[in-house]
Amino acid sequence: MKRIILPLLLLIQLTIYAQTDQEKILATENNLVGIVQIAGEAPWTIAERMAHYKIPGLSIAVIQHYKLVWAKGYGWADDSLKIPVTTQTLFQAASVSKSLNAVGVLRLVQDKKLDLYTDINAYLTSWHFPYDSLSKGKKITVANLLSHSAGLTVHGFGGYQQGTALPTVVQILDGIKPANSLAVRSMYEPGIRTQYSGGGTTISQLIVMDVTHLPYADYMEKEVLRPLGMHASTFSQPPADIKAAHLATGYRINGKPLAGNYHIYPEQAAAGLWTNPTDLAKYIIETQLAYEGRSAKVLDQATTKLRLTPYLDKNAALGVFTDTDSAGYFGHGGANEGFRCQYFGSLKDGNGVVLMVNSDNGSILQEVINSVAKVYGFKELYHSTIKETVALEDSALHSYLGQYALSPTFIITVFKEGKGIYAQATGQDRFVIYPETQTKFFATEPPLSLEFKKDTTGKVNSFTLYQNGRQLEAKKIR
Repeated sequence: MKRIILPLLLLIQLTIYAQTDQEKILATENNLVGIVQIAGEAPWTIAERMAHYKIPGLSIAVIQHYKLVWAKGYGWADDSLKIPVTTQTLFQAASVSKSLNAVGVLRLVQDKKLDLYTDINAYLTSWHFPYDSLSKGKKITVANLLSHSAGLTVHGFGGYQQGTALPTVVQILDGIKPANSLAVRSMYEPGIRTQYSGGGTTISQLIVMDVTHLPYADYMEKEVLRPLGMHASTFSQPPADIKAAHLATGYRINGKPLAGNYHIYPEQAAAGLWTNPTDLAKYIIETQLAYEGRSAKVLDQATTKLRLTPYLDKNAALGVFTDTDSAGYFGHGGANEGFRCQYFGSLKDGNGVVLMVNSDNGSILQEVINSVAKVYGFKELYHSTIKETVALEDSALHSYLGQYALSPTFIITVFKEGKGIYAQATGQDRFVIYPETQTKFFATEPPLSLEFKKDTTGKVNSFTLYQNGRQLEAKKIR
């Protein structure tokens, strides 16, 4: 009897767990909300938002208690060929590459082949950084490169269409054709503030190559990707020995594919990783375990803690952005031509999420993250505010309509069409604005607010635009 009952109980138990996991997956798929919600508005589904944003494919992985609890693909890796996204489909990780690059660089530091705080020119042999008066005699260190505190130019890279000539790393750093980006040079002295620079990360790529005497992709495969178990991933540009059907095609915001399906990024450390959420989850989990001293597949606990500690400000650590004081998550986003992605991993309890899409439109990412956060209780990742709307008399509304200048060449037009109130900036799509008070409006896509101002006669003469922590003044010109 015991031989029958025990397996039966185990089967019942496993079925309950499977149902619970499936319920959470369904809840995640059906509870998307934006950064700004309108009171009473129902949540969206993943399918609805993918269609709304013209996103062909999406891939997700959810981590809980140091384990990958589920991963799933949605939509198409290639819409025209109807190749579906699976958990094995590879996406361009874009700037998420910088996180893995930092692991590789810090492995050299851990092995005492690099010092974080030494002049980078001590390690560069195939090229030297040309210091000038803007650096004010201060030397750039590897720590500066990884934390974006080197004071360097070149925020990011556009990549290269397939079939075009590819520059060497040195040509990229010097801005010499066929490179399509400017030279990486000083903007100001290093070590005084954070200024994001993919150019600085590219210098760290060359340091890895000069110190190890290996191609960058080979070093990262041997010392980082393989030890982490990221066997599907590669830094090869273009990707080598991978079936085309396993590579997602990148798409523009209008839903049209990139010429050649994707761009090639010789700036491998800054933007060159091909991967999927399942593989990135392995990196996140190993980071979490190493942070607690429970694993050391690549980096030990001391080096991992150093990597996750903000260097100059409260957020920019070494290859990641983190806030150890409050939110307790490390993470990074990415934006290559035709691809967007974001990951977060908690500094305790082993939780996290990874999202990747093959589109220039990444608006869905936070919406899905909000859903994951709500379903799994990841409170620090939930960022959504509910706003009420008010009714306005037509006479009051009419006074807000017109054109407002943020600059002589950048105009925002506020207009009414049917029952909707819209705003449209020069060269951009229009978006709906909703009255929150008698003078303040808000938008959900993009999330922003407009507060209208009146002169002493009561006539509307300007508004203040609030977006991403900034506020800008626009004067009414018509």
